[in-house]
Amino acid sequence: MFSPGKLGENILNVMEQSGDIAAVVAALQERLDSLTPAEESRREFLATYQRTTSAVARAVDRGAFEDPAWVEVWDVDFAGLYLKAFDADRAGESVPRPWRLAFDAPATLPPLAHVLLGVNAHINYDLPQSLLAVISAEEFDDAALLDRRRRDHERIDGVLADRVAAEDAELATRSARTLLDRALRPLNQRASKRFLRESRRKVWHNTVELHQARVISAEAYAIRLAELELLSAAKIADLLTPGQVLLRLAVAGFGVLLPPPR
Repeated sequence: MFSPGKLGENILNVMEQSGDIAAVVAALQERLDSLTPAEESRREFLATYQRTTSAVARAVDRGAFEDPAWVEVWDVDFAGLYLKAFDADRAGESVPRPWRLAFDAPATLPPLAHVLLGVNAHINYDLPQSLLAVISAEEFDDAALLDRRRRDHERIDGVLADRVAAEDAELATRSARTLLDRALRPLNQRASKRFLRESRRKVWHNTVELHQARVISAEAYAIRLAELELLSAAKIADLLTPGQVLLRLAVAGFGVLLPPPR
């Protein structure tokens, strides 16, 4: 049975205690370094996430957010959800269905597919939970504070948009591109920026829905979270449908939306 090792455990503990994005980057690197040949397909999302996390750290340092200290704490909590799922899966433990499907995806899938499966699990399923972890029920009642949190949540779009071209170039080195792929590259990059913005708006909606459920009871929250897990898992069918997936997502949308509670 796999164990993340003392180094991995120490880094994760330091990361959670310090609230330091640099510790997140180190934790991600430790997992990259520990990948076995059979786990190489996991590198696609893992490395993409590490580069994106480093970009968030740079944005925090240059004052791109209204509350950089809060963003850093949030980013650490958010990364922790992925790392704990990653480690649990390697240890043979149960993980949420969106992560199960991402981790079990055939290694033969294109690199882009592995990235999108990870993004689906982490954004559509993990992110609303992480936002609730760093925005208390009392803070939801403070309209001005909540608005600041929402604006900083939206400012991440700028960081992601700046990464699209670089990540596309990275994927191009890891998979064969047809003439059509190369011709569609500018459209695909614009499509990526569009569906990332769209999914972030839906994440905020889902965060509010989960908050309203947690105010009612732990049971109500668990029911809504289970709905979100099913919606996020179902999204995978769209991600793996053959064709120009990025253009399709720009039209159909990447995010999932919790319906009104029954």
